[in-house]
Formats: sequence, C-alpha cells, structure tokens
Amino acid sequence: MTDYAEEQRNELEAIESIYPDSFTVLSDDPTSFTITVTSDAGENGETVEATLKFTYVEKYPDEPPLWEIHSQENLEDSDMMDILTLLQQQAEENLGMVMIFTLVTAVQEKLNEIVDMMKNRQEEEKRRKEKEAEEAEKVAFQGTVVTIENFLAWKAGFELEMSELRRKKQKEEEQAGKPKLTGKQLFERDHNLDTSDIQFLEDGGNNVEVDESLFQDIEDLDLVEDDPDFDPLEMGSDED
Repeated sequence: MTDYAEEQRNELEAIESIYPDSFTVLSDDPTSFTITVTSDAGENGETVEATLKFTYVEKYPDEPPLWEIHSQENLEDSDMMDILTLLQQQAEENLGMVMIFTLVTAVQEKLNEIVDMMKNRQEEEKRRKEKEAEEAEKVAFQGTVVTIENFLAWKAGFELEMSELRRKKQKEEEQAGKPKLTGKQLFERDHNLDTSDIQFLEDGGNNVEVDESLFQDIEDLDLVEDDPDFDPLEMGSDED
C-alpha cells in the first residue's frame, strides 16, 4: 500500500532545498505551498514571473495536485492560459510519480519562451506603427479626393463660418458705436434722395433767410422788355 503522506513529505523537503528563496508553505492540512518562477532576462532586461500555488490531494502522486497561478508579473491573459494548459499536460504525463519539480521546470521554460516572444511582439508593434505612420504620411501628401458630397459639405461649413464672422463683426461695430451705413442703406433709410431738401426745410421750420442786399432795388430798374420797339443796339448807340 502506497504511503502518500510519506511521499508528499519527502518531496516537500526536496522542493524546499531546491527553491529556498521562492518556496513558501501556506498550510499543512492540506499541504499547500507556493513557488515563484522567474524567467531569464531578455535582451533589454525584461522578465516575466509567475507564482504557482500547489495543493496536495489525498492520493497524490497517483492523482494530480491542485494548482493555480497565485500571482504574476508582465504576463498577458493568453500567456497564463498557456501555462495552465502546460501544467495539465505535464501532470497527465507524470501521474504516479512526484511531479512538482517537473511542473515547475516546464513553467520555467515556458516563461523563457514568453520573454523571447515579447521581443517579437515589440518588433511587430514597431513595424505596425511605422506602417501606420507611412500610410498617414501618404494620405496627407495625396490630399483628399474632391467629390460632390464632400465639396457640398465643405461649402456649407464655409458659408456657416463666414456668416458667423460677419455676425461677430457687426456686433463689434455696434458695440463700438453707430455702424457705418452703405449707400443702399442710406437710400433705403431716406426712401428717396429727392426728399432730402424737403426734409431740410422741414427741419429748419420753413424759415429761409435771404440777403436782400444781393439784389438791386426793383423800383430803380427801367424795365423795357415789354416795349415792342425796344432795341438794345440802339441803346448802345445813344450812349455813344
């Protein structure tokens, strides 16, 4: 009969000696512990890390232990799913044998692969951004193709903008003082330029002053235009 408790105690002691700085016992009944696994550093010093939590079941190692990712650093969701799938595969292949070291080693290799993949992801992201920048520059260089639809849309926006500018300008002029009227506005205001003199007389109270000294005394004038025999040439000859 297999002494599962004895096998579990022996493995636990071995694991503690292999991972002294990253091994932590969480409970004794059931036996539960964590092991923190860190990848090798990448070219730029980047690393990924996963803390695995294992719990022995009563018939371990004939039955697989329970496991979960207790915490992680720099891993994406897809990376964690890959790790859990890997643990499942390794546990099935190693049933009947103590397997914690094997599981942790497999995860260690997976984390190193992920770091290498991170480099590829960064390079792909860099190429994607460069391509987007090139496309944007190309579009900016070519400009926008003019169609009836976008021209009408531009025209409507332009007219609206100009109308707003005129409204603002008129408001500023009104605030600064009486606005300057155009010829048409003056004409419409007076209705008819011919009435301006009449308006002037009305404003003056119909009183027009005349300087009589500018005229000779009408009584001193010898008006002869009514004489049918009047001849201006004869008047000139008489004076001689």
